[in-house]
Amino acid sequence: MTSQYVVFMLGDQRCALNLYSVDRVVHMVKITLLPKAPAIVLGVVNVQGNVIPVIDVRRRFALPQRQISLNDHLVVTHTARRSFALVVDAVVDVVECQEQSLAMTKSILPTAEYLEGVMKLKSGLVLIHDLEAFLSLEEEDSLNRAMDAGRGA
Repeated sequence: MTSQYVVFMLGDQRCALNLYSVDRVVHMVKITLLPKAPAIVLGVVNVQGNVIPVIDVRRRFALPQRQISLNDHLVVTHTARRSFALVVDAVVDVVECQEQSLAMTKSILPTAEYLEGVMKLKSGLVLIHDLEAFLSLEEEDSLNRAMDAGRGA
């Protein structure tokens, strides 16, 4: 069986998301701060009339922080619970990967809470992120309260 993944860069690290969870990729836009949001939420953006939170993937994975630039991209994604955007350095490819070229995280590193697996490509390994695990329940609740307050609810 074959799956498709969107491959993106965070510094020199190649990462991927399952294509079915990616709605679109857009160039960086101004991010509006969202008071009282969880620390990994940079703020919100308007994507085709929808206000969605922007997640700082570097902070989530304890990667070195850097200034966001206009050359960066937002990967607009969705989970069963919500839509959100991830700040990435660049989106580099959409790849098809055979099941035998995937190593699921539970079998190789059971404590990796934000990873779904590792893709083995000829050009090297690519970490596949688990969007459903990006926000903890506490972060999700805090984000919901901040979004509601931002809407004046």
